[in-house]
Amino acid sequence: MHHWPLFSLTITTPRLELRLPSLADLDELAGRAAEGIHDPAVMPFLHPWSDAEPEERARSTVQYHFRQWAGWTPAAWSCPLVTVFEGQVVGVQEVEAVDFAITREVRTGSWLGRRFQGLGIGTEMRRAALHLAFDGLGAESAVSEAYLDNHASLRVSRRLGYRDDGLVRHSRRGELALQQRLRLDREEWSTPPGHRIDGLEACLPLFGPPTGPERAPGKRVGFSS
Repeated sequence: MHHWPLFSLTITTPRLELRLPSLADLDELAGRAAEGIHDPAVMPFLHPWSDAEPEERARSTVQYHFRQWAGWTPAAWSCPLVTVFEGQVVGVQEVEAVDFAITREVRTGSWLGRRFQGLGIGTEMRRAALHLAFDGLGAESAVSEAYLDNHASLRVSRRLGYRDDGLVRHSRRGELALQQRLRLDREEWSTPPGHRIDGLEACLPLFGPPTGPERAPGKRVGFSS
């Protein structure tokens, strides 16, 4: 789409492809949500959307993506990319920012279908998102948050080099719960091998990054050695 080039944006890794979903992708992603994402006894999300019944989870998954597309502006955007593994849509990796042209900071979030967990996909899809942020868009920092009992998410962050950046207090299912805030700065990032970004150049005005010489990091888009 000439007027919505984001549908041509892809990030590929040795095992995965991340892309803005087609309608068929969204339908498959909704199926992953309906199948289940986590143990019902725990709640890893700030907004407990996964507490809903399977059909409602599926429907809200589709609606969420429609809302993110409709609300996108260069000053405030959220880019939820489906993750494809061995030909199947297995989850979603989101990158978002507010006033990115000024802050040069992104926030990431993700979820993965429960039957695809434990295969290292979560780490690989986050690394792909960071490749887009740092090497594609020229971000200076990336932040993430996870509840203290969300050990899988915290392991992914620390494996990728994030450092602790304070605690945040939330109400979760009517009780106090603490989230660990984590930060990764450009100086701590190394471009991963075997990663590629395609279709980014036409999308840059939608992300609102600087477009002058200071956007030199974007020159590294493509397969890294």
